[in-house]
Amino acid sequence: MAGPAAGKRGRLSTEIVVDAALGIIDRDGVRTLSMRGLGRELGVEAMALYRYVGNFEDLLDAIVNQVVDRMLDDPAMQPTEQDDWRAFLTRQAHGVRSIAVAQPQVFPLIATRTPSAPWIRPPLRSLRWIEEFLAGLLDRGFADAGAAAAYRAFTSFLLGHLLLEVSARGVDTGPVEEPDVVPLDASAAEQLAAYPAVARLAEQLAQQNADEEFQSALTSLLDRLEQLNGLPSPTGRG
Repeated sequence: MAGPAAGKRGRLSTEIVVDAALGIIDRDGVRTLSMRGLGRELGVEAMALYRYVGNFEDLLDAIVNQVVDRMLDDPAMQPTEQDDWRAFLTRQAHGVRSIAVAQPQVFPLIATRTPSAPWIRPPLRSLRWIEEFLAGLLDRGFADAGAAAAYRAFTSFLLGHLLLEVSARGVDTGPVEEPDVVPLDASAAEQLAAYPAVARLAEQLAQQNADEEFQSALTSLLDRLEQLNGLPSPTGRG
């Protein structure tokens, strides 16, 4: 991690600032991070950091983007032509879990709303990950509605499981910020120009189907328990 010497004129960069912020989070947790504390870590005044990150919100985005970009750029995460949709989703799941395992203090920050698209549910702060997830399913034959439904079900499972996993390691998994749910407007749509699949499925990603999705997940769990225990189906299935 960068030390105070990095604060000398000409030595700072966005990467150094973000790496130092990640070091604070890994060491002390995300709630301890502040611009003033980060400045102390780097041996500069907090105001000097605003040359590299516009504000605290931008710093959080940069942290998540760096962590997720490294995960997505890992050769093990690159889908192959032979990957069907199951293999693709399996690769995605293990990739996201690798962050939770390697950097448990950072993971709750990833599992929050994205400022550019707070209407997406469940929330994930990385629009790049959401875009690649949706595009990967669309490329593998999913219809728009099916890709949006898969995103909601898959991320509900993934975030729920991994937040419990990091919580068991003593990490505070409460929301880092209060989500601000707003409808998609022209300004938000313009920001999403780099994420065509997210923009295309915006209305479907914003839908709230909590009752239906909960019952579907519960039914799947009960079916799996039935299969694992060799129990007769009360509805006459299988």
